[in-house]
Amino acid sequence: MMKACVVIPTKNGGSLFEKVLKETLSQVTGFAFEVLIVDSGSTDQTISAVKRSKAKLLSVKPEEFQHGATRNFAVSQTDAEFVAFLTHDALPASKFWLRNLILKMESDSSIAGAFGRHRAYPDCDPFTADELERHFDHLKSLEPLQKIDDKERYSNDIGYRQLLHFFSNNNSCLRRSVWEKIPFPSVNFAEDQAWAQQVVEAGYAKAYADDAVVYHSHSFNTVETFRRAFDESKAMKELFDYRLVPSRSFIFKNCIHQLRIDRRLIESRRLMKTAPLCVFKRPIRVLAKQLGSFAGQRANSLGRAQHVLSLDQSKKRSNNHKSTEE
Repeated sequence: MMKACVVIPTKNGGSLFEKVLKETLSQVTGFAFEVLIVDSGSTDQTISAVKRSKAKLLSVKPEEFQHGATRNFAVSQTDAEFVAFLTHDALPASKFWLRNLILKMESDSSIAGAFGRHRAYPDCDPFTADELERHFDHLKSLEPLQKIDDKERYSNDIGYRQLLHFFSNNNSCLRRSVWEKIPFPSVNFAEDQAWAQQVVEAGYAKAYADDAVVYHSHSFNTVETFRRAFDESKAMKELFDYRLVPSRSFIFKNCIHQLRIDRRLIESRRLMKTAPLCVFKRPIRVLAKQLGSFAGQRANSLGRAQHVLSLDQSKKRSNNHKSTEE
C-alpha cells in the first residue's frame, strides 16, 4: 500500500494549475506518493499538462461532477493510506507541504482528517489577505487536535459546532480507513465541512496543520462576492441549519463591525496611499457579502413560498375554469 495520494480536481486550471502540478509532484516526503488528477471537461491545456507529467489522469463528465461524489470516486481509485486534497488553484508553499500534512495525520491514530493554512497570493487584495491571516492565526492559537469533548456544549453552542466541523478541501488530508466508513456526502457545496461534522460526531478527531501551507485566495468583485456569500450561506442553512445573518438588522451591524476592523488595517498599512482603489471599493463589497449571506439562507424558504404561490394560482385558475364551464 502506498503511503499517500494527492487528489486534484480540475477544470480549465490554466497556467496556475501547471505550477500547482509541478510543485505537487516535486514534494520532498521520505515516502512514496502518487498524484491523481480528476478532470471534468477541461478545454485548455490542463489535460495535456497532466499527460506530460507523472500524474495519473481520471475524467468525469462535466454534468456528473459533484464536490462530494467526485472526490469519493478519486479516493476509490487509490489504495493509499492517506489521501490529500488540493484544488487546481491551491499552490503548495513549500517542498514539505505534503510531508507536514502526513506527519500531522500520523501524530494520533484518532485523527480522521487534517487541513492546513491558506496564505493569500502576493497580488491578492489586502483585505482578503488580512481576513485569511486572522482566520488561520486564530486556528493556530487553539489546540491543533480537536474532537467533541463536551457533548452538551456541542448540542447547544453553535460557535463550538462551527469550529469542530470547519474543514477545507482546498488543502486537506484524510485517513482512508475512516473514509471507507464515512465517505464524503454527495453534496454540491461544503462537502468538506459536512464530512468533518460526520467524523467528529462519530468520535474521531480532526487536526489543524499550521505548517502545511498553500497559496490560495480570490479577489472577488462585487457580484462575485455576493454570489459566493449566497452559495456559502445557502449551504450552511441546508447542511447545518445556520443563519449567518439572522435578521436584516444584522446586515448593518455586521457591516459596521467589519469596517471597523478594516479601518485599523487601512491605517496600519497606509492603504489610502498604497491601495486607494481597494479602500474605496471595500464598503460595497462588505455590504454585498452581508446581502448575499442574508439572501442565501432564505433561498429555500423563498423557493417553497414561490412553489406554494404557484400551486395556489394554478388552483385558482382551475376553479375559475370550472366555474366558466358550469
